[in-house]
Amino acid sequence: MANYGTANFGLVGTDWQERINWDRLRRYRLQRAKEAMSRHGLGALLCMYDENIRYTTSTLTPNWNKLKPGLRYALLCQGAEPILFEQGDIGMQVQRHCPWIPRENVRHSYSWIKGAAGPASRAQVKKFTDSILAEMKRYGVDKAPLGVDFVDINMINAFREAGINWTDGMTPMVEARSVKNGDELEAMRIVAAICDGCHWAMANFMRPGMREHEVTAFAMNYLFNVPGVEDVEDVIVGSGPNSWPNWRNFSDRIIQPGDLVIIDLAALTWNGYKSCHYRTYCVGKKPTAEQREYYKTALDWLYRSIEAVRPGATTRDIALQWPSAQEAWGYKEEDQAAANLWGHGLGLAQYDMPVISRIFSLEHPVEIQPGMSFALETQHGKPFQWGVRIEEMMVVTERGAEITSQFPVEEITVVD
Repeated sequence: MANYGTANFGLVGTDWQERINWDRLRRYRLQRAKEAMSRHGLGALLCMYDENIRYTTSTLTPNWNKLKPGLRYALLCQGAEPILFEQGDIGMQVQRHCPWIPRENVRHSYSWIKGAAGPASRAQVKKFTDSILAEMKRYGVDKAPLGVDFVDINMINAFREAGINWTDGMTPMVEARSVKNGDELEAMRIVAAICDGCHWAMANFMRPGMREHEVTAFAMNYLFNVPGVEDVEDVIVGSGPNSWPNWRNFSDRIIQPGDLVIIDLAALTWNGYKSCHYRTYCVGKKPTAEQREYYKTALDWLYRSIEAVRPGATTRDIALQWPSAQEAWGYKEEDQAAANLWGHGLGLAQYDMPVISRIFSLEHPVEIQPGMSFALETQHGKPFQWGVRIEEMMVVTERGAEITSQFPVEEITVVD
């Protein structure tokens, strides 16, 4: 049986207990990124996605800034410390708050805001490209490949005109982020503990007659009152016919007595580290025998896959524990059941490596390594009537899966 683990420490710093060593964590992440860059033969790495900027610089991307690559970005050159390009004069605050970045390595960015700058976009991209090339020349890597984790048509043209040899920089970063050190794993345990607390709070809050979005709002309020929580990407609340197929959303539908409700704490973010934590509730009545049977099936699928998690195993070994989409639901293609039987890495991104699915993993397996952190999730149901979904978060140790989510999972949680 899998090992069970709990968060070891509290949420804030103290003088009497070390807890998470954030300086050690920062140094570990930067070293992993440098090693991945060297392994892939890159002279420099340009990070424009927030999870990669944070991994290399340990700086915060404000929520309004996310999904807008180019408002801020970071450049890591061989033999150098990261260079951070911040929007406008925000860099002055970074210099104040982040002493691990050399003051002279904080610059202002040149953004075209995904083309919203209109006819000015080309001029902005040229300034952006010239500044990147100047830094690469400064460190003597301007003739070496530049890895990028994002590219658009403006960048492609500007890089070609500047003679920059650009290539895939996302793969090295995904590889680097996939294996966490002990400090990161403790952060993931704390994330799971926050999820457990929120599920308990929702179980004591939910009542028949409430609307789905009221439960979402309650959870958001709970989570944003937890020290260190920076963001909550979504709280999925699907009741009754919204729970199968799982539309992974919430609405103003009224939760009725006897409804099954599936709730996911999707990417609550504590000090950058993210969650994914589903549980199934029955509100106002006890679940039927048929609903309990479906839940038992989904639970069996889940724990069979958890038992396959061990260092040296592969994502194929895990995915083989699940039935095919044809066997489970009569679908012709696995992609029709995307994310029904699913696993995905958790860290600074909602989808770190590995991603586990019969879609990918049977023919393209990835080895499971100690230090990985991910979630496994299964679901089942009757179309437009009700569905169940369960998910466990875990970290991988030398012994196997250490389950970090502790909210009861053996049966549907009854709220009456």
